[in-house]
Amino acid sequence: MYRDIDGRLARWSRSDRRSPLVLCGARQVGKTYALRHLGETMYESCAYVNLLERQNQDLFDERFSAGEVLENISVRTGVDIVPGKTLVVIDEIQEAPHALTLMKAFKEQFPGQHIASAGSYLGIAYHAGHSFPVGKVDMVDMYPMTYAEFLRACGEERLADLLDDLDFERLGAFESLLQRYLRQYYYVGGMPGVVNAFLGGQAGEGNPDVKEDVAESRETAERRERSVDDYRAAREVQRGLLQSYDADFSKHPAAGVASERVRLAFDSIPTHLSRENHKFVFGHIAKGARSAQYDTAIQFIVDSGLATRVYRLGKLALPLRSYVDLSSFKLFMLDVGLLGAAMDVDIDELLLGDSGLTEYKGAMTEQYVCQQLVAAGCSPYYWSSRDSKAEIDFVLKHRGKVAPLEVKAEVNVHAKSLRSVCDRTGLHGYRASMRGYGEQDWMTNVPLWAVGGYFRREM
Repeated sequence: MYRDIDGRLARWSRSDRRSPLVLCGARQVGKTYALRHLGETMYESCAYVNLLERQNQDLFDERFSAGEVLENISVRTGVDIVPGKTLVVIDEIQEAPHALTLMKAFKEQFPGQHIASAGSYLGIAYHAGHSFPVGKVDMVDMYPMTYAEFLRACGEERLADLLDDLDFERLGAFESLLQRYLRQYYYVGGMPGVVNAFLGGQAGEGNPDVKEDVAESRETAERRERSVDDYRAAREVQRGLLQSYDADFSKHPAAGVASERVRLAFDSIPTHLSRENHKFVFGHIAKGARSAQYDTAIQFIVDSGLATRVYRLGKLALPLRSYVDLSSFKLFMLDVGLLGAAMDVDIDELLLGDSGLTEYKGAMTEQYVCQQLVAAGCSPYYWSSRDSKAEIDFVLKHRGKVAPLEVKAEVNVHAKSLRSVCDRTGLHGYRASMRGYGEQDWMTNVPLWAVGGYFRREM
């Protein structure tokens, strides 16, 4: 599968100011695939070790120097490690904390050797007893596949190119197709293993019938829907991922936080998002739950990369971070597909358009938008009035200005709060909906399928 991060990793490999790389992300977002792909395409050889294997952890024993560790890797993999020509990939680096500490030595003693590692946020954040090589590594975050990447996995490279270019004039001719794929993405999400299961292991190959039968029109092919079995295969992988995350809560416990509290907080996210304003309320986790009991558990979930905390702003002004209200926030999951699995949303509820997903439509749409914004490099917040009678779903910095963003699940685009705020503050507003791209003097409508690209920040 093509991933946008491939270009960023390629730039890292060519940089003269390169430090050892630590590619961070939640489990199963595609870190291993990305690094091995980098080794295959940018280097003559790749020496890969996975520290989930106990025998490979022994290669990084604390009694070994950085040079001896490189020799150990060479012996284990059978690859001659040549500076500038060999990429050393250390996977699951959090399983051997000393390996992370060694990154400083690699930087200082072997500056010409290209070394890249992958690790989960959870393990790296809680490697107790070992120093972190601050300033000696290049940290890069990786997220689930974006909607544009999902299009490419489905074989829609040309459509994804139009989307990347934000060519709205031409994209308007494909709105129905973009919306159909968007509803599929709501169900499948962006976890690579889930996408691969949904596509029957043929990610990026497109529709084979269209390739083989040139007489068949594209319009006929577009009307085809994937089988129910494809969606069931995706949901099975999603449920497996949720179970593995639950197991991780016990494997990497946070100091002073019971794993059961972490589970309760994580499991409550769908319930909070299904409520009208999506605000996180501790009392909804369990009867009598309080902030003092669960805030550390929530931070643990955020540190693991499994959720994004979106804080409330007390004022719509720059710098946004200065006006954060730490006591009020929304909590979104890592991936819209995983949220749907946790909510047990049925296939038809997402694919039926306006008539489906009555109860959870707003939650799924906001989750999708938050996910695309984070992957685009944005730091989203939200705003509400003191009396909670007015609320803006997301607020971000866009083109050097405060950008209030209202999210609408379908084509019903009444946005009283957004208009009121824009009239009062003079800010230009943005609305994400199923409608096509359009500009007014006070507001721009951005199609939901274009949110990620439209608000993308250069990284």
